[in-house]
Amino acid sequence: MKKTVICSAAFALVFGFATVSAFAGDVVVYDTAKAMGGSKVTFNHKAHGTKLGDCKKCHEGTPAKIAMSKDLAHKALCKDCHAKMSGPTKCNECHKK
Repeated sequence: MKKTVICSAAFALVFGFATVSAFAGDVVVYDTAKAMGGSKVTFNHKAHGTKLGDCKKCHEGTPAKIAMSKDLAHKALCKDCHAKMSGPTKCNECHKK
């Protein structure tokens, strides 16, 4: 009985951390190889959330994964905000090989 309780608690703990990490999505990597010759854009969700402090600045309605597109990244969502908040705005500052 004691082993069952310990194993169940350990499983719940590990599963809980895995679930939280999956939903938090601390770091997302966008592969933009077609557009930028093999580069990737690494987006740190946790750092952006901490700096902005308001999910609504990026997410409309209930926060959920954003279907990223070139237009969103280069205009309305990312680049315009970066310009206002002194973030990176040059190609190679986000697209790194």
